[in-house]
Amino acid sequence: MTFHKFLAVFFLLLGSFTQAGEWNQHRGPFFNNQSDEALHGGSWLNSPNSQLWKTNTPLGFSSFTTSAGNAYTLVAEEDEDGLMREVCIAIDLKSGERVWSSQLGIMDYKAGGGNSGASDNKGGDGPRSTPSVLDGKVWTYDSDMKLYCLSALDGELIWKVDVLKQHQGINPRWENACSPLIVDDLVIVYGGGRNQAFLAFEKNSGNPVWQSGNELATHATPVLASIHGIRQVIFFCQSGLISVNPSNGREIWRQKFPFKVSTAASPVVAGNFVFCSAGYGVGSGLYRIVRKGSKLESLEIWRKPNEIINHWSTPIHFQGHLYGMFSFKKYGDGPLQCIELKSGEVKWSRDGYGPGNVILAGSNLLALTDSGELVVVEASPLRYRELGRRKVISGKCWSTPILSNGFVLARSTQEAACLSAR
Repeated sequence: MTFHKFLAVFFLLLGSFTQAGEWNQHRGPFFNNQSDEALHGGSWLNSPNSQLWKTNTPLGFSSFTTSAGNAYTLVAEEDEDGLMREVCIAIDLKSGERVWSSQLGIMDYKAGGGNSGASDNKGGDGPRSTPSVLDGKVWTYDSDMKLYCLSALDGELIWKVDVLKQHQGINPRWENACSPLIVDDLVIVYGGGRNQAFLAFEKNSGNPVWQSGNELATHATPVLASIHGIRQVIFFCQSGLISVNPSNGREIWRQKFPFKVSTAASPVVAGNFVFCSAGYGVGSGLYRIVRKGSKLESLEIWRKPNEIINHWSTPIHFQGHLYGMFSFKKYGDGPLQCIELKSGEVKWSRDGYGPGNVILAGSNLLALTDSGELVVVEASPLRYRELGRRKVISGKCWSTPILSNGFVLARSTQEAACLSAR
């Protein structure tokens, strides 16, 4: 089966809710940082006409999502009273002009950066999650665990749920970074409180549909996957990996995994295998999900303490290998690496990326370094082969680049750029 046929089958199995070319949720249409479009080489990067626009995106580490000609992200700006707020913005993909802005919660971070954000590598203020968009609506989950549904047309509020107050939410250190996951008619997020660790709301009304679990949230966005033909949402909690039925929240399987300070990279599903990784000395692990009768269980394949570390950069899986930024606090220097999935062996490594992020488009990687360079690299375990590189934005880049209908979008804590990859 070719890669593109695989994507088509995967698209149908997961029941994704986007038109071809749209990047409508954090980590893309297939919940795995893989595009349904291909990048054929990297010469487009240095074309004099490839950059279409730049715009200001002050503070925060949100990525972009797209739908119907607009791009969506979260920034931080002062309101009319001089208070810093998280703000959801819509940007016209072709012109870069702001279509609308919708103010969310007042910023009250404990990250140590101050309202100016941090120019160094100590984090800083600003939203950490990414909006989801579908069928004329935008859902966003702010740092204070307030879940909003907005009109994609004009940003008007449709409904809002305060998870801290209404569902005994328990915010992790440095506050929420989980993005809302849209599955069928539900929006699914971390919560808190007894039997409310996982929450699902009707996506059009905000009415609660189910709640379950007694886990503590992390900064890792949950993923939708199909393993052994069973659709499931996998949360990466402080206790480890927890898989639940997206229809009712009932647990399917679990896998213990250590937690220290923060877990921020999402789990990576590769067929019947699940890879996960965290910083602060935790390291990584690979687990095989097996069927035993009517139940699924997790078996450890390998565990590498303080090795193959993803601080917050979720890698991608392609043809039996992981590609991504594997390092911890190696700002500006950390490598892009290729890791053989089943052994954990490093096949190649190239320094100079830092804790940026990477996606897959066809058989090529699109990487954003933490200093604002876009790089196209061949996704092959045989060697590191760079196909194009260009500095496109300034500021701290801890968000994920995206590819949508031929447009490449990347942002930092200061600005965003749009390039044509056609």
